[in-house]
Amino acid sequence: MSDPATRLAAVTAEARACTRCTDLPLGPRPVLRVSATARLLIVGQAPGTRVHASGIPWDDPSGDRLRAWLGLDRATFYDERRIAIIPTGLCYPGRLANGGDAPPRATCAAFWHPRLLPLLTGLRLTLLVGSYAQAFTLGPGNMTERVRAFRHFLPERFPLPHPSWRTLGWEKRNPWFATETLPALRGAVASTLN
Repeated sequence: MSDPATRLAAVTAEARACTRCTDLPLGPRPVLRVSATARLLIVGQAPGTRVHASGIPWDDPSGDRLRAWLGLDRATFYDERRIAIIPTGLCYPGRLANGGDAPPRATCAAFWHPRLLPLLTGLRLTLLVGSYAQAFTLGPGNMTERVRAFRHFLPERFPLPHPSWRTLGWEKRNPWFATETLPALRGAVASTLN
């Protein structure tokens, strides 16, 4: 299996069949999309309940907001030949007492990302969506500071907040996100995909 596409298909099949976390509240159902030709990688947190049910990443209101941020329609966003989607936790992690989703299991990205990412040889830009994706990739740090300093991470990476409804207040407190970050994000994504 020396062909990268063949190796990627094999590792992806293993990831989709993963049952390492049988104690998850809804059971394991890994959700990811990859292709050896993908130029853009979206690393998010973990699937929510809607994504767990559909098996389609970002198939929820957070995904609608993310697509709006990126300036992409659904067809482009789900074009696996151009965009790979690998969350920090491949499966729905359950709920916290406050009603939010639990954090992705730290062991998931540590196990699967080193197996998958080297096989995505066409990548030009990685979006780090949310504090968990940023912490796993970049180490400890402040999400807002990273997003504000997005230029420091280019051209390989672009840190973003998670696009959940909880981010609406954050966006109001940080108006630079709409005026500075989003235009730069759309430009980076467009140049990566074209």
